[in-house]
Amino acid sequence: MRLIPVMTALLVSAILYFVVVERDRLAAFAGNGAPEGTADTAPQTQTEMAETPSATSGLIRVVAVRSEARTIDSAVVLRGETEADRQVEVRAETSGLVITEPLRRGSHVTAGQELCRLDVGTSTAVLAEAKARLLEARARIPSAQASVAEAEARLEEAKINDNAARKLSEGGFASSTRVASTAASVRAAEAAIQSATSGLESTQAGIESAQALVAAAEREVDRLTMTAPFDGLLESRTAELGSLMQPGSLCGTVLRLDPIRVVGFVPETDINRVNEGSLAGARLTTGQEVTGQVTFVSRSADPQTRTFRVEVTVPNEDLVIRDGQTAEIMISADGAAAHFLPQSSLTLNDDGTLGVRIVEEGGVVAFKAVDLLRDGTDGIWVGGLPAQASVIVVGQEFVVEGVTVAPTYKEPEQ
Repeated sequence: MRLIPVMTALLVSAILYFVVVERDRLAAFAGNGAPEGTADTAPQTQTEMAETPSATSGLIRVVAVRSEARTIDSAVVLRGETEADRQVEVRAETSGLVITEPLRRGSHVTAGQELCRLDVGTSTAVLAEAKARLLEARARIPSAQASVAEAEARLEEAKINDNAARKLSEGGFASSTRVASTAASVRAAEAAIQSATSGLESTQAGIESAQALVAAAEREVDRLTMTAPFDGLLESRTAELGSLMQPGSLCGTVLRLDPIRVVGFVPETDINRVNEGSLAGARLTTGQEVTGQVTFVSRSADPQTRTFRVEVTVPNEDLVIRDGQTAEIMISADGAAAHFLPQSSLTLNDDGTLGVRIVEEGGVVAFKAVDLLRDGTDGIWVGGLPAQASVIVVGQEFVVEGVTVAPTYKEPEQ
């Protein structure tokens, strides 16, 4: 009765021995015993190993894809925000009480429209006084000119008398006293001309001073009214009726949102790919997508971030885009050769460089640094690889450069 359990145990032990210890020989025996032509005619799939079991025994198995480079429209992607095309704080230049009703916040204003007006006070009186002084100064001009003309006539008469006295003195018909008297008259007439000329110049200076006073008084009257510098929207309510404004007090803030700018900062590694006039697009946090054109690329880097300011001008006729919204900016650049790979294929080498591990000839693993060109929900586009590359997508974290592996290939994702 005990013989059967013992034989059963020996049989099970033998089977386990062949399965565990002699499994290679058992597999070879099973292959040799298969029907003739079975091994040759069985279809091979892409997931089967290219090497024989004996050649791949002991090698690390990985999964790779045979990827080919394709030309894509490359783009520089950066984060930024929207900015108003123009923004001005309208402030008072003089003191006075506000005598106009305030405009509500968000109102549309046109260039030259009155925003705040101050009480005239004594400004008009000062202007009237300045104009009166100007008229008075101008009225003195004819008198000053007449004085100059009279002095010139007296000088001419004195010169004639002096000339006659000299000629009579040469013939003995006039005394030297008379000659000296006529010479003195000439000098006196010349002095009178200088005095009259100075009076005329003084009168003209008075006119210019009066004109300056009139201009200053008119400017002071103009400062009493504050107007919108351009078409736009009021970002803040204008000054309240009856409030006292001092020089520098805020009347209101005017924004122009059409067109609007989308501003971002490009790293120095990509700045040469961005040019003025390039097409660009932006995706706002609201999901809205807009297109525009690069209108400004800074020539000077920010000293802290070493990035360059880039502005994209976007139409905003319906004023849906607001100032200060976060945006993802994509600026078109020259096409580039890229591979489409799953994001999980990316890895880091010992130096911290981002890249992928590929299978080269002979199954040897190599590391290749890559550049991220574009990302998506299904994968990423990378550059920096050869035109054809076998990229490891499963098991890349368990191998290092120079190791020989047994790759299994699968179809690349489109």
